[in-house]
Amino acid sequence: MKFAAIGPIAAYLPEAVETNDMLQAANPQWNMPEIAAKTGIAQRHIAASGECSSDLAVAAAEKLFRDHSIDRQTIDFVLFCTQTPDYYLPTTACLIQDRLGLRQNIGALDFNLGCSGYVYGLSLADGLIRAGLAQRVLLLTAETYSKLIHPSDRSLRTIFGDAGAATLIESADEPSLIHFQFGTDGGGANTLIASGGGFRPAPQAIAPRHKKRWPSDLYMDGPELISFTVAKIPDLVSTICRLANLELADVHRLFFHQATFKLLDELRRALAVSSDKMPIRMEHVGNTVCCTLPLLIEQIRREEGIPSDRWNLLVGFGVGLSWAGCLWRDLLRS
Repeated sequence: MKFAAIGPIAAYLPEAVETNDMLQAANPQWNMPEIAAKTGIAQRHIAASGECSSDLAVAAAEKLFRDHSIDRQTIDFVLFCTQTPDYYLPTTACLIQDRLGLRQNIGALDFNLGCSGYVYGLSLADGLIRAGLAQRVLLLTAETYSKLIHPSDRSLRTIFGDAGAATLIESADEPSLIHFQFGTDGGGANTLIASGGGFRPAPQAIAPRHKKRWPSDLYMDGPELISFTVAKIPDLVSTICRLANLELADVHRLFFHQATFKLLDELRRALAVSSDKMPIRMEHVGNTVCCTLPLLIEQIRREEGIPSDRWNLLVGFGVGLSWAGCLWRDLLRS
């Protein structure tokens, strides 16, 4: 049996950068130093008006092929995670297959998950490879949440950034992604939702948890998401470690969805781990939703390296409500 391994990762960030200084100049009433202290974010990349999630994903994939000398004709399946697709239909992954010039005898599908999406994508790629249906899977993630945020929305505009990431998932002779665990609570849908634009009639649509303060299409209840995360993720971490007969102290690094500094700091305290063990890297990109984990892995690989003989935790959590995690050992040889 073959197993899935995380290969090279390439990230693409839109050209436009929105800094906290720019937001402060445009909104003198906003206390940007206080906001930055809570979010841990100094700037975000923002997609242009005609730049969609597929554009970010295609740019990331082309960078992956170019920088790592990958033959695009060896790709057997495209998985695309986004909550901001180009169209209701067709499937954006099909459009991406054509734009990248990939073979036609491959699979391609979209899946709509946000903050937990990367871990879900890894599990799907792992299943395809274990089943012998693919040898190389192109896992793409991209989001343009900025298009759902009103310029006056102090809460969301200071957090979310746009990005695309491309990860090559390759077959390996030894397991490196193990003990996937998932969680779902659709009853919490009203904590992070964009209720307009779908086919559910407005009178029947799920209402935001509280009255909206800003006219954005996107709504988020930040405090409730922190409470949810602190309640669910320590149990998820404990379960995964127990399945692997590991103590948390035996895990090398905790790669967690990069939501905000405040949320991650609350989670770090709940888990009683050091800041070195749980890296936070969102200052220059913001919360990029399903792209935070591949961006984080790529940056840590580039700056510090990740030992191949140690297990790491990969955990995503948020909109859905949805959460997922697994253990990962980095087999990539630089």
